[in-house]
Amino acid sequence: MSGIQEAIARVHREEWSRVVATLARRIGDLDIAEEMAAEAFAAAVERWPVDGLPPNPGAWLTTTALRKAIDRLRREVRREEKHREALMLSDAPEPLGAIDDDRLRLVFTCCHPALAVEARVALTLRMVGGLTVAEIARAFLVQETAMGQRLTRAKAKIKAARIPYRVPDREDLPARVGGVLTVLYLIFNEGYLASDPEQAAVRGDLTAEAIRLTRLVHGLLPDDGEVAGLLALMLLTEARRAARVSASGELVTLDEQDRGAWDRALIAEGHALVRARLASGRAPGRYQILAAVNAVHTDAPDVRDTDWSQILALYNQLVRLDPSPIVRLNRAIALAELDGPQVALAEVDGLPLEGYHAFHAARADLLRRLGRGEEARAAYDRAIALAGNTAQTASLTRRRDRLASGREPRP
Repeated sequence: MSGIQEAIARVHREEWSRVVATLARRIGDLDIAEEMAAEAFAAAVERWPVDGLPPNPGAWLTTTALRKAIDRLRREVRREEKHREALMLSDAPEPLGAIDDDRLRLVFTCCHPALAVEARVALTLRMVGGLTVAEIARAFLVQETAMGQRLTRAKAKIKAARIPYRVPDREDLPARVGGVLTVLYLIFNEGYLASDPEQAAVRGDLTAEAIRLTRLVHGLLPDDGEVAGLLALMLLTEARRAARVSASGELVTLDEQDRGAWDRALIAEGHALVRARLASGRAPGRYQILAAVNAVHTDAPDVRDTDWSQILALYNQLVRLDPSPIVRLNRAIALAELDGPQVALAEVDGLPLEGYHAFHAARADLLRRLGRGEEARAAYDRAIALAGNTAQTASLTRRRDRLASGREPRP
């Protein structure tokens, strides 16, 4: 890939959602916004290799997309009122508000209660996270065509119901923020570990954007414990990003990471948020507990110093709030460090997670520690088959092959 092509790909990752969000606000139609953004990027692919990269690629793309939108509205004009609307677009005043951020407005639009929960999540992942329809379909375990239809219906409902492109009034925020936090966490998770095997294992553009938007929500609701908890969780997870992929492109598990490469400024900020929530004396929610778990991990200078009893106590709290199989799987991993792999394996084997790669990877590790090599290798094989990207596959393959070669320490 040439330098200009790499630049275009980078700009696409960084600017897609901003261009779509700006057009959505100015035009009021998600379909047109998405189509014109795509046309603007297509124009960039054609012109930038000839003309060179513009000084402000994002502004170039937004201007180009807006002009294309105006041209389209003019072509489709049926009434004089529509024509005037098209002419006014280029001079539309910027809206006022406590937080003037197009992408945050688009998040709240996509997360409107009038939409089904799955549609909210999928639409936000597409419009704000910039994920492809194929990536979202994999996350929901549905066919790409079915996901495309779901997204089309959601955009049509926003248009038909005249759902506004704005951050809700302050009194409406508490009822709307839960869905917003869910999708921001999912965007962050896609960046933390990409599901697309063609993408880099860790997508810093997505994690950075999720953190930026969560900071804005925290500014709107500074006393909301779950908003603060999610921000702390993201910061403490992001702090480990530099240590998560090796030079050879292999995913590095928490116990093997170089803790000297962790971002201490992000850790300090995350710890401060966790301590502030603990000091409030209020019962913690899901994100606050997960942030506290990460605070315990990032507080240990060495993996051997990890306070597993505290982590298990936190997961016991979380299971009472969210007894989902994935939470119980993570609890079992902590349980193994205290009560041994046999006890943990009994917990893991009862979980309905046959299609989840981390379930098989956890089983493989527990079986390895119990000296059940053949079963461990079979579990690694299953995890490898389900892994989402090459970095995961490389890590799991190395662990399986080390076991097969006899280089794995005996339990």
